[in-house]
Amino acid sequence: MRSLACFAVAVGGVGAQQLPTQQDETHLDFNIQHCSADGSCSKKSRSLVLDANWRWTDVDGVNCYEGTSWDTTLCPDPDTCAGSCSLEGVDYGTTYGVTSSDGEVRLNFTTYSPESNLTSVGSRLYVMKDDETYSTFHLKNKELSFEVDVSSLGCGLNGALYFVEMSANGDEGVGENAAGAKLGTGYCDAQCPHDIKYIDGEANIIGWEPEVNSSSTGFGKYGSCCFEMDVWESNAFAQQTTPHSCTVQGQYRCNNSTECGDGDERNDGVCDKNGCDFNPSRLGFDSFYGNGSAYEIDTSRRFTVVTQFVTSDNTTSGDLVEIRRFYVQDGVVIDNVKYEYEGNAYDSITEDYCAAKTEAFAGAGDVSSFQDRGGLKALGDAMERGLVLAMSLWDDYDVHMIWLDAQDPPGPKYRNVAGAHRGPCSVDSGKPWVVEETLKDAYVIYADIKFGPIGFTEAALASDDDGDDAVTHCSTDADCTDASNPLDTTCVNDGSWTQCISCDSAQFQFECPYWSGDFKASAEDKCDLTCTSANM
Repeated sequence: MRSLACFAVAVGGVGAQQLPTQQDETHLDFNIQHCSADGSCSKKSRSLVLDANWRWTDVDGVNCYEGTSWDTTLCPDPDTCAGSCSLEGVDYGTTYGVTSSDGEVRLNFTTYSPESNLTSVGSRLYVMKDDETYSTFHLKNKELSFEVDVSSLGCGLNGALYFVEMSANGDEGVGENAAGAKLGTGYCDAQCPHDIKYIDGEANIIGWEPEVNSSSTGFGKYGSCCFEMDVWESNAFAQQTTPHSCTVQGQYRCNNSTECGDGDERNDGVCDKNGCDFNPSRLGFDSFYGNGSAYEIDTSRRFTVVTQFVTSDNTTSGDLVEIRRFYVQDGVVIDNVKYEYEGNAYDSITEDYCAAKTEAFAGAGDVSSFQDRGGLKALGDAMERGLVLAMSLWDDYDVHMIWLDAQDPPGPKYRNVAGAHRGPCSVDSGKPWVVEETLKDAYVIYADIKFGPIGFTEAALASDDDGDDAVTHCSTDADCTDASNPLDTTCVNDGSWTQCISCDSAQFQFECPYWSGDFKASAEDKCDLTCTSANM
């Protein structure tokens, strides 16, 4: 992520380090799938936890933080504040608009709570291994796939799925942190965000200043830094993949503007903020990704994102040397774009690609900060140590998301500079105080997260022998008369996805493991059948 993660929220207070006293925490049920080389997968029960920055913090029901300010009586200094204030459990759906079903999670952009008469904005979730520990992923020589729905995400929004080198226990036991991973503490990323309210078991109250135009966020003296692998940052109009490197291992609290890479010292910090981004629009492929059938990837419908982390010797102990990408929509594999520069073609992130892009886009501000901090090898070392999976939906109070979907740097003199164009959106379209009204009903859905050896996705596609390698979309059953599979004669519509399926009992059991969430429930209801088979 290029800009500071300025997640707005307006529900009581946020941040804390002690265990709940007013409301218990119950994590959201969730599952991911571990896959084998032949494409077979098995479900693993996991859960999701909301980041601590969104939570109410209090002492016996009295807010420690409210609006954009700390209570100076309860929080006279960092240690007293962290040692006194409790971090409360949450009602995920009612207060934050986050709901899950099986292997699918939906994050609403804004959620109004009648009980508090306040509105929450955005959210950030982590995958839990158990009630006390984040799941850690070791990505080298592995493949990750997930299904995503970004159809309602307009300009200025970012639905992100990414990995960061957080501590698996959320820094529980550090300083005054008694809450730990079970309450979403310990966040860090390559932007060294200053809006994290508790870092290293202390309240980040020193030098705290409210964020301009925000009703809920601010910035403290310290930032929280670590390696970051942005697998997916997107809305319906633009997307990019970006690895970031650092000179530090694990979560690190930066103490000054140089370490944190603030302002004019952006490129001097312990972490690389720009990253080595791969953005199809920025690379000249505006027709590759967008909302409608004119694009190779049509964001008005769900699709699958597949990412491979290739090593030098094709083992989990080799150096990370390449990050590959392809997509699947309607059962059809869509290859990544191929960027050409000075006689060479690049369709993946490699050290050569990063060097070429840096040179080509120097006029738009690209520098070699990723390579200077160890590049892919350093990121691979972090992957070997283990990374935590985060999913979020947010808007950008810093630069309004222009780095993702508009022109950055802005201004007429950069209009025709190579690398400044990053997407079709206007530089004025992402103002948070605007999108929080005009896009208040937006949401993102992540589903079917799968993890396994490189090649499992294509193996699964190759083994799909039911004669229906591409799904058929529909409005009524009549649209299914010419479906790819003649057995698929029934139209199912869950409100966000349509597909012709079969209500033949045997065929239904063959197809149903590939469905999830609302669509699966709608199909079971339509056919009056229950899915009893597993996706193995």
